[in-house]
Amino acid sequence: MTDFPFAIVGFDMDGTLLDTSGDLAAAVNHALESAGRPTLSVAQIKPMIGGGARHMLALGMARTGGCDEEELDLLHRRLLAYYEDNMVVHTAPYPHALAALDSLAAKGVALAVVTNKLEGYAAHVLDALGLTDRFACLIGGDTMGPGRGKPAPDPILEMIRRCGGGTAAFVGDSVYDVGAAKAAGVPVIGCSFGFLDRPVEDLGADAVIDGFDELVPTLARLR
Repeated sequence: MTDFPFAIVGFDMDGTLLDTSGDLAAAVNHALESAGRPTLSVAQIKPMIGGGARHMLALGMARTGGCDEEELDLLHRRLLAYYEDNMVVHTAPYPHALAALDSLAAKGVALAVVTNKLEGYAAHVLDALGLTDRFACLIGGDTMGPGRGKPAPDPILEMIRRCGGGTAAFVGDSVYDVGAAKAAGVPVIGCSFGFLDRPVEDLGADAVIDGFDELVPTLARLR
């Protein structure tokens, strides 16, 4: 054991641990093209990521002319079918992320992933990248049931329970991450390199990192 202040550190996936923007943008654009819509750049799609695939697609459809719920349902199914076959084409950990995980693990910290991505999809991505065994638990957007993903506190509280209890911190890049952590009473670090839909300073995080090389010392300062 060490005097490190946190027994548990949880991470969002998209835009935090992993740069999934290329594969998510390809899935959105596949759905848009199938509806005869213009495609969007990765930079345009990045701020749409974080609230789940349907929400991301709804924002993409709004950007290209809007749609009704029936069309959104159809295109959501197309997006998911494409993404299931193309999840880890461009996706990779951010620089220094694996070293930060190693450093935390060496301190006896339990690591977790809490994402609004469907749990099965998140598990597939982690497994394909060889990361599954690094984490004590994975909680997806559908794990807790309808309406209980981030920004609800439920997945953060469940993370703490599954990791055996103790002091926890969370790392994310969106208002969903900060909202969930704050509601659960857990300090949260914002990632300036993530899929931001606003300036990182406006997320309301307790601290901000510009890269994973800053994570461990920033967590130590949150003591």
